[in-house]
Amino acid sequence: MKYLSICSISFVILVITSVMCFCSGVWLLSNDFCYFLEWEVVSLNSSMIVMTFLFDWMSLLFMSFVLLISSLVIYYSKEYMGSDENINRFIMLVLMFVASMMLLIISPNLISILLGWDGLGLVSYCLVIYFQNIKSYNAGMLTALSNRIGDVALLLAIAWMLNYGSWNYVFYLEVMKLDIEMSIIGGLVMLAAMTKSAQIPFSSWLPAAMAAPTPVSALVHSSTLVTAGVYLLIRFNLLLSGTWAGQFLLLLSGLTMFMAGLGANFEFDLKKIIALSTLSQLGLMMSILSMGFYKLAFFHLLTHALFKALLFMCAGSIIHNMNNSQDIRSMGGLSFFMPLTSSCFNVANLALCGMPFLAGFYSKDMILEVVSLSNINMFSFFLYFLSTGLTVCYSFRLVFYSMTGDMNCSSLNMLNDEGWIMLRGMLGLLLMSIVGGSLLSWLIFSTPFMVCLPIYLKLLTLIVCVFGGLLGYLISNVSLFYTNKSLNNYLLSYYCGSMWFMPYISTYGVISYSLNLGGLVYKSFDQGWSEFIGGQNLYFTLSEFTCIYYFMHNNNLKVYLMVFVLWVILLCGLVFIL
Repeated sequence: MKYLSICSISFVILVITSVMCFCSGVWLLSNDFCYFLEWEVVSLNSSMIVMTFLFDWMSLLFMSFVLLISSLVIYYSKEYMGSDENINRFIMLVLMFVASMMLLIISPNLISILLGWDGLGLVSYCLVIYFQNIKSYNAGMLTALSNRIGDVALLLAIAWMLNYGSWNYVFYLEVMKLDIEMSIIGGLVMLAAMTKSAQIPFSSWLPAAMAAPTPVSALVHSSTLVTAGVYLLIRFNLLLSGTWAGQFLLLLSGLTMFMAGLGANFEFDLKKIIALSTLSQLGLMMSILSMGFYKLAFFHLLTHALFKALLFMCAGSIIHNMNNSQDIRSMGGLSFFMPLTSSCFNVANLALCGMPFLAGFYSKDMILEVVSLSNINMFSFFLYFLSTGLTVCYSFRLVFYSMTGDMNCSSLNMLNDEGWIMLRGMLGLLLMSIVGGSLLSWLIFSTPFMVCLPIYLKLLTLIVCVFGGLLGYLISNVSLFYTNKSLNNYLLSYYCGSMWFMPYISTYGVISYSLNLGGLVYKSFDQGWSEFIGGQNLYFTLSEFTCIYYFMHNNNLKVYLMVFVLWVILLCGLVFIL
């Protein structure tokens, strides 16, 4: 079959490239090397166009993880998208998406970064509207337009870089940090990263992008589109630490983390819960990055990519076997019907919660301990730990709804087992979600990270996670005569569950004034005076005259006789009067 070949070839090539990038990255990391590759594209007289690529341990490790996840996603798509007639087109779009991300990762130049950045934006639009329905079109437009704000900020940063001799920002970061006037570049790059990584107030596009096929969601929300902003800020980290931009970003990312964790506890759409979980983890990465710990942010970026891609793959398998139902209230007892998928799902969920010795534990626990050690205010500290508790809460709620109990909607004709091709793709990521955290922590940090804290701060993360899990169980365990607190406080629940009304503000809020004004103008002019004195009235007047002319033309003899009789009567009357 034709589509099997393109999936298989892409899978093999991407896996081989991923292994090569990983080995090269480890070699560069151990030797503390960094390579700049310059390619002279064209030379006209004394003018040259030179493409520069940066190969260091960070870019090569990130590339290897992106290629590994995308290869497994393409392999998984072989079965998930098997009934689609245009699967070749779908695979090509995914490959273009990965190529754009590769260009962004290895670029030390703002111009080539913009090429990869815009490539991600355009291809993500094509992938979000892939199913071609009204919901997909709306989500695609919201995604594209939200990201355009960041593209404009990047263009302004490129214009501002003309103050230097080149667009290779890597050479000027130290100078930019000292030059107060040039800190505006850091602000513009931060704005671009905030739109791409969906921080407040640009968060509404990320859950809307769930209209894309699930393999795309697994790729987009783990290692490509949403992580591009975090990766760009990791490269610009010198401009953030200890500046107004870093403090501002810490506040917004902390609020994003809290808002997403709160919203996921009120959501019933399986994919949207995982999307809000991604938003929460992006807030965690951004906040620790704004405090100056860029290696920790990069570490969590990689570990999060592994278990989040696995989580989306498991969700896709569940949706596939539930006949495309995404509502977690109609699930239940999936551990009996789909034992292997449920095992992978639970491992990924526990990694997300920070279960000891899984991938997420090494990065999340270290981040929270470093936060406890750092000199930050009480509000930020509170946001960090409350958001961690909310993460465990919605994870346990999701497991309780989907895995335990009985099947809540048996009329959906649940399939009894998983597809083996999808399962192989998931098992590949399952292994990485278990060993990836310890492997990366040994690689990235040359000496073991030792954080000395009092016993109550050391145990605070564990206590918060236990309380979060207990709360998640209690709010999900609803019996028949149970008083539902969220329905008693409906307005508050609606506010928390709708991402603090952000989707409404960014869609209806932006366009309502212009639409109302347009409606008023339409009623006043198009349906008002212009109807009366414009083309419509002229048409009606001409039509009436044409009808009269037509009548006279068809009855000309009768008319002539009638006019003659009237003329005779008029003459006789005049003679009589005179």
